[in-house]
Amino acid sequence: MADARPIGIFDSGIGGLPIAKQIRERMPNEHLIYLADTLHAPYGEKSEAYILERSVTITEELLSRQVKAIVVACNTATLVSIKTLRERYSLPFIGVEPGLRPAALNTKTGVIGVLATAKTLTSQSFHDLAERVAMGARIEIQPCPDLVILVETLALSYKDTYNTIQRYIQPLLDKGADTLILGCTHFTHLKAVIQQVAGPNITIISTEEAVAREVDRRLTMDNLHAEVSDLGSVLMLSNSHKTGFEKQVTTLWGKADIQLF
Repeated sequence: MADARPIGIFDSGIGGLPIAKQIRERMPNEHLIYLADTLHAPYGEKSEAYILERSVTITEELLSRQVKAIVVACNTATLVSIKTLRERYSLPFIGVEPGLRPAALNTKTGVIGVLATAKTLTSQSFHDLAERVAMGARIEIQPCPDLVILVETLALSYKDTYNTIQRYIQPLLDKGADTLILGCTHFTHLKAVIQQVAGPNITIISTEEAVAREVDRRLTMDNLHAEVSDLGSVLMLSNSHKTGFEKQVTTLWGKADIQLF
């Protein structure tokens, strides 16, 4: 039996939009509610207790809107919160983790660079993941707080971002990295520019397609898919200034129903 309830997706800001877009392209019949916790962004410099509290609050908000599954479209919130969320609530939670496994399979030099927030890179969950899947590759990490700010302010062009991106990735390239992981969903918006700066011989790995596939798999497994013949709606929620969020969404997504919560 078809399930018309929406899928909830949340991030601290607009970083999760590429994941929402992949879900939309893969399952256009599904209704989506994207929640941007912009009033409390960014998460990367916050304490784990604070991030967990925000994740629980957002989950409650999405549950009040009758979602059938929740995508934690934020690396930091996934690593900090998803275990607790899965223990506390009965619906499916799909998270996003740095693509260490595909990077380990791809690297020829044996060196992988990870671009992420400081909170992601210092979390025990990240280090546990690295130990499990690195397959002997050396992992070099690089916190990139300024990249989140560039995305949130829509400074996305090569001219706007070149110097900042080069400052972050050049040390990784100098250490022999031939594969770079975008370990923050915000950075997906800069993927094309990062590739330009890094050069054609460097592989850039992001995980939005893998997350969309996992959402599809979970909905199939739990018999939660919506009616295939229907086109799903998209609702964008923010808890800060509507005008700024509206500009971000219009630039990166297109026309959408935008509301404050």
